[in-house]
Amino acid sequence: MDQHEGLKKTPFYPMHLKYGGKVVDFGGWALSVQFSGILDEHQTVRDQIGLFDVSHMGEATIKGPQALSYLQHMVSRDLTPMKVNQVFYTHLLYPSGGVVDDLMVTKLRDNDYYLVINASNAEKDVAWLKEHAGGYQVEVKDISAATGEVALQGPYAQATLQKLTRADLGALGYYHVIPAAEVAGIRVMISRTGYTGEDGFEIMCSPEDGPALWEALMEAGDDFGIKPIGLGARDSLRFEAGMPLYGQELDAETSPLEARLARFVSLDKPEFIGRAGLMERQQRGLAKVLVGLEMVDRGIARHGHPLLQGGNEIGYVTSGMYSPTLGRNIAMGYVPPSLSAIGTEIQVGIRGKALRAKVVKMPFYRRPKK
Repeated sequence: MDQHEGLKKTPFYPMHLKYGGKVVDFGGWALSVQFSGILDEHQTVRDQIGLFDVSHMGEATIKGPQALSYLQHMVSRDLTPMKVNQVFYTHLLYPSGGVVDDLMVTKLRDNDYYLVINASNAEKDVAWLKEHAGGYQVEVKDISAATGEVALQGPYAQATLQKLTRADLGALGYYHVIPAAEVAGIRVMISRTGYTGEDGFEIMCSPEDGPALWEALMEAGDDFGIKPIGLGARDSLRFEAGMPLYGQELDAETSPLEARLARFVSLDKPEFIGRAGLMERQQRGLAKVLVGLEMVDRGIARHGHPLLQGGNEIGYVTSGMYSPTLGRNIAMGYVPPSLSAIGTEIQVGIRGKALRAKVVKMPFYRRPKK
């Protein structure tokens, strides 16, 4: 009997079992929170190379004669400068300026786009996209079920993947794709993207090819100390790199401006859903901004902990943990702009105590230049 009956399974589910993953219910998906241990996996990606199952992410295609004008209406970033095979990070917004989701848009050809959306939001996002497609000559198609996806991340990602493909990975720029390549004889799309702060690739394949692709990558990476990586290290890696997580740093109430993601918003675009809401927030003055925090007192700030000054609640922690790379207790959270300057001291409410923390620069971690 399947011990995870009732949960959705990715094409790589057999690999989770084979490699000893501690499988949990992650938003209805059977996924491993860890394999060898979160700290070990985190360090493996920073120093060597790790393989992630990210098939729970949603994928959609946007095609048709008006695909570009439709997406220009839907997302906060101007897509007109995009070149073929380029990837842009952007947002779907509510009219208020709050975030429906953050997503990756890839331009495959003129009026042919490929979207990667958050797992927890996939159905909501596709429904939102379809709801607003009326009046445009465009087809919105959810291809999540027809897509397997892994992430290969770490300093030895290129050396590992290059063993298995004739595609010139050295010529593939960051946030660009090779739309059709072969890896170990399997047809894939290779994207030089990731959610770890390290160099790496996200590789899309047919679900039936998933396990064979996984095994080929594990074998090719063996010389470099490759390990399978679970959800725990995926979160700690993205957190150190200052990458937002929907439901924590971003949500329906929070705009990209407050999350310090204004560089991905094109307010000079004449029109898009949420533009008026963003303009209104900007003119009114932002009520909160995202900051990095480092604990001064001993304690770990966690998601949802209140931020305090003078005994008054002034904000909240969005993500927080012990940083394996830095060896310090750090966090991200929202505070009023007047308390956002580097070095400002505030307190975190942890188990009824007000423990001192200070505002520090983000991201906490940047990978060393080659």
